[in-house]
Amino acid sequence: MSTLAQTLRKQATLPEVRLWRLLYPFRSGAYHFRKQVQIGPFCVDFACHHARLIIEVDGDSHFLPGEQQKDVRRDAFLKRKGYAVLQFSNRDVLCTPESVYLRIEDALRNRIPNTRSRELDS
Repeated sequence: MSTLAQTLRKQATLPEVRLWRLLYPFRSGAYHFRKQVQIGPFCVDFACHHARLIIEVDGDSHFLPGEQQKDVRRDAFLKRKGYAVLQFSNRDVLCTPESVYLRIEDALRNRIPNTRSRELDS
């Protein structure tokens, strides 16, 4: 396990904690989400390998010069690995959780489960 991932799990932000709670109905159903997952050179906020879905919660630092370009590179890498990426701002998660939930629900509904996910993540 990545030391960075362990550190990030222990230092979850309020929006990450809230999103984790929003994911509970999906986690207790058919989708297994994990927090702070290392995929290749990137540590993503939330991942459901089964549905090949990544969820990122972006704080203010993601809007600084150069940071959005890093997100573009990360997303391109993940898409090459077969993942879809949903991005939400901290504000989205804290102020409009119903909308966030519905977007996740819609994304999961449209994802084809992949049973070989462990092999593809290397």
